Amino acid sequence: MITNISLVTVYCLDQDKARDFYVDVLGFETRTDATMAGFRWVTLGHPSQPELEVTLMVPGPPLNDEAAAFYRRQLEKGEMGGLGLRVDDCRKTYEELVDKGVTFLQEPADRPYGVEAVMRDNSGNWLVLVQPKQFDPADLQ
Repeated sequence: MITNISLVTVYCLDQDKARDFYVDVLGFETRTDATMAGFRWVTLGHPSQPELEVTLMVPGPPLNDEAAAFYRRQLEKGEMGGLGLRVDDCRKTYEELVDKGVTFLQEPADRPYGVEAVMRDNSGNWLVLVQPKQFDPADLQ
């Protein structure tokens, strides 16, 4: 029986730089940083969410060469999806991250489901900050 989601993948071009961004800028913690048979395994997690880890993967095996090249191109263009991050106060978090030099694609904006801002990590992934609120799914139409 499946009990939860425990691992998600975020592609990056440089595991050290990506790890440092998520740890030093966003407040994640390194869970694993090990090399096994020539393959580097880097996982991070948020301190308040011990059951979920994010693995930072450089495009390569098990992807074939064509797929890995596609992911690298998308990262280089800043067109990869990444993570949705829940925040208590989207506008305050936005200001804090702007002060740390984070690039935002969308400033905080009111949405039917809460306040949302879209940023880019240092690998080209989009990260969505959401301060959720109660909503009726009909409000989304």
